[in-house]
Order: sequence, then C-alpha cells, then structure tokens
Amino acid sequence: MQDLNQVKNFLKTCPSYNQWKNIKIKNHHGFVVPLFAIHSHTSCGIGEFLDLIPLIDWCSCINIDVIQLLPLNEMGRDFSPYNAISSIALDPIYLCLYALPNVKKHKDLAKDLTYFTDYNKNPKICYPDIKKLKLNWLFKYFKKEFKNFEKTKHYQNFIKQNPELNKYALFRSIREEYGDKKWQTWPLKYQNPSEKIIDKLTEKYKLSISFYKFLQYLCYLQLEKVKEYAFKKKVFIKGDIPILISPDSYDVWNFKSYFDLSHVVGCPPDDFNMAGQKWGFPLFNWTAIKKDNFDWWKTRLNVASSIYHLYRIDHVVGFFRLWTMLPKQDPINGKFLPKDPKKWFSQGKEILLNIINASPMLPLAEDLGLIPDEVYSILNELGICGTKIMCWQYKKRKYIPYDKYNPLSMTTTGTHDLESLEEWWKKHPKEAKAFAKFKGWNYSPKFSKKMRFEILKDSHHTNSLFHINPLVEYLNLFNELSWNSPQDDRINIPGTSLPTNWTYKFKPSIEKIISHEALKNKIINIIH
Repeated sequence: MQDLNQVKNFLKTCPSYNQWKNIKIKNHHGFVVPLFAIHSHTSCGIGEFLDLIPLIDWCSCINIDVIQLLPLNEMGRDFSPYNAISSIALDPIYLCLYALPNVKKHKDLAKDLTYFTDYNKNPKICYPDIKKLKLNWLFKYFKKEFKNFEKTKHYQNFIKQNPELNKYALFRSIREEYGDKKWQTWPLKYQNPSEKIIDKLTEKYKLSISFYKFLQYLCYLQLEKVKEYAFKKKVFIKGDIPILISPDSYDVWNFKSYFDLSHVVGCPPDDFNMAGQKWGFPLFNWTAIKKDNFDWWKTRLNVASSIYHLYRIDHVVGFFRLWTMLPKQDPINGKFLPKDPKKWFSQGKEILLNIINASPMLPLAEDLGLIPDEVYSILNELGICGTKIMCWQYKKRKYIPYDKYNPLSMTTTGTHDLESLEEWWKKHPKEAKAFAKFKGWNYSPKFSKKMRFEILKDSHHTNSLFHINPLVEYLNLFNELSWNSPQDDRINIPGTSLPTNWTYKFKPSIEKIISHEALKNKIINIIH
C-alpha cells in the first residue's frame, strides 16, 4: 500500500480532513447489511433497528469496524429504500416492538406481537402486510403510552430540535386520509395549502400528527442507541443518503421551489442498459437551493448525523449533472442538465463543499457508471473516497493490480444493484476468464468456494482505505448459511419494478450468523 503517512499528509490539505479525524485515517473493514434482510427471534417479519446490536458485538470481535446500511427513510408504496417519501423521517417498519417501553405491562399488546411470527418464517419480506400490522399495533401502543412521553423533557427536546416533523406529520396525516395516494391527486387546496388551511388541518389531524411525530421519536430513540452502542464497540454505522427523492414525497410537497417537475431523472444508455433508464425522480432547482444556502441539504445531513458516523452519497455524479427527459419521453432521448459541460464541475464542487461542511459525517461516493474524469479529480481533491468494484477494474483487456487502487477509495465485490460474485462469474465468462488469468487460476465455469474465499481475501488487501463487501458473500462460504441458487441473493434489478425487488432476506437468523464459529474464523482469516 502507498505509504499511509503520505495519505495522511494529503488529507490534511482536504476540506474533509475533520471528518476523517472522526473515524481515523487507517484501513477500515466492513459489511454491507441491508437492515430489512436481517431477522432475529424477536423481529416482526423484517430486520429491525435493535437487531443491529448483536451484529455490532459480533463485528467488534472479528475486527470489522464498519456496518454499511441501505437508506432507512420512510418508503413509498413500492417499498424501494431509494424512493423515500421523506428525506428525514425514518420508516417505522424497522421499529423493534418488543423493546418499546412498558410493552410487557399491556397484555393485549404483548399478545398481538404473536401475529407477526409467521412473517419471520417467510423467505421473502411481505412489506404491505408487515407495515399495516405494525402501524395498527403502534397506534394501540400510542394511545396507551403517549401520555407518559408527551410531557417529558426528552420528548419535548426532540420535537423542538426537529421542527420539520410538524409539517411532515401533517403531510403523513393527509396522505393517510386519502388512502396513501400521491399528493398530486389530493384536492387542490391541500396540494398547495395556505397558512390558514394548514392551521385548520393541524387542528383537524391533531391526534394523527401526534402519532406520526411519536413514531419518529421512537425510531430515532432506537437508532441513536445503536449508533452510541456501536461507537463504544469501535464500530461505525455507515448510512446511505440517496441523492434524489420521490416526486410523491413530503419534501417535494412542502419545498416545491427546490424541485423542477417539468422533467424526470434517469440514466443514459450504457453497457448495462442500452435503452437507458427512467427513474421518475424530479430535478433539483439548484438556483433556489443555493439561494437558501443549501438549507434543505444541511437539515437532511444534520438529522442523519444523529444516527450515522459516515455515509454513502448515492449517484454522486448527479451533483454535477443529471440525465433528464420529459415525463413521457424515452430515456434514450434524454439530455444532460446543465447543458453546458463547463458548468458541471464548478456546480458539483460547490455542492459537495457545502455537503462536507454540513455535518461531522465523512462522505464516501458511489461514483459508478459514466463518470467524467474531472469528477474523479474533484472527489480526490476534496478527500472523498470513490468506489472500486473489483470485477469492473478491467481496462485494456486486463485487470488493474490491487496495489494500483487509489487509497481514497472503497474496494467492494458488489452492490445491492448487482449480481452476487457467483452469478457474475456465470453470466460474464469473458470477464471471468480474464480475472482467472489475472489471478493465475485455470479457468473453470464453476465458481468454487475457494475462489470466493480468495476474492474476499483480496478485497481486504487492496490499496484502498475502505474494504466493505456484502455480508451475503461471506455467508455463501457455507452451504448451511446460503440460499440454494445465486439468483436468490439478488436484492434489486435496476430499471425494473419486479415484486421480488427489495424483498431479500438472509437465510440464517442473526443468532445463527453470530454463533457460527467456522464463519467467524473464516472472516478473521480473510481480513488478516
């Protein structure tokens, strides 16, 4: 590896140096763990905030110091974590119900928890059923317990420190009244409410508003506990901040001037999708956001800093330019905005500088796809790590040696949008053969556990400062911890709305994972 002192000296000149000091400039090793994929003996059909506690203990024992999560903001009707209906509200589907204060003294509530048992047995996540059951249960809990929280100093301070939740809770209450339909379908007076109407609605939905604010209090209470516990165990929680937000979100409803709904965002044609992709997210109005001193982004990151130590910036190139199209236009006919490439780099750098200064969290960038070289240079200048997917480090018909990776990067075997290592090996024989040659292996179309072990070991010994892989790749070293087919490990297929997207669950429970001695020993061997 490049001399660490040289890297430290370089980072001292970067705007992100203070954030680096918070986590230390050294090699960091971690797992990508979609929270929804975890299940424990006490969870209710989906991974929950406090399921991370035993995982933190386990990571601490095996020298893993980063747990990378997917976004946890409240999801829309398609349950994609990247299509949130709020940039600050967490999804109560992740609340650990058993751990809420005074649950055991209410026999009816404790009994109702048994209704979730069957959902833990399902190999996939049943989002609609679980969300409905949880919200119904939580409303019963709210009616019994809210009075015990409402006047406490801790609750009052939380509400005071998060004033945006008042308007969010109103939005959530109106949305509920109209059957969770898009706000663009509400009566016009609610789509663009005057202050007078807001006052009337606030009174009308007084109980519901208190309920939704209370849910956020419980969510942040549990996740702040996780962050604090992780820090004591010398483990960092890495969040994921999607760059874009649902057009159906509270944010677009309340901050209309910050968004341009005349176009939608996607991505241009590339080797993975020759027709391009239409994501449907609205454009940012950067002029309006800048005029307000980037307050929307600063609030978003300030709130996130209460639950994360560092974070992934999703689609970082979008700060420089976005691929856009008219709502009814095909993505292949889209265009980049700003139109003038000369404006891309000054815009992106200015936004990133404001983002760095907005919180104590260290940002890491997802810089995959068609990325102009200047973007990489700016990220490096700012001290922001990019992402190195090992199987993509293929240039001029050969793989780049690990010692040539930029230290300001995160090495990984894949992301939630990609195939597992085994599926990649089977689907892309040309690259697999080149990788086998790079490794000095005799190529075989069968992907062995020995190959997986060696790739994982390599991933933790590149020149990168961060080494973070999907936890499932380590589980797949053992048959008893793996699903039967590598296709069963697929979390999401980009550009599709398949019912299986985002429903992935680990085969073993968290209890089985952390008690598996052979897995523990393998991981220790991989890292050292």
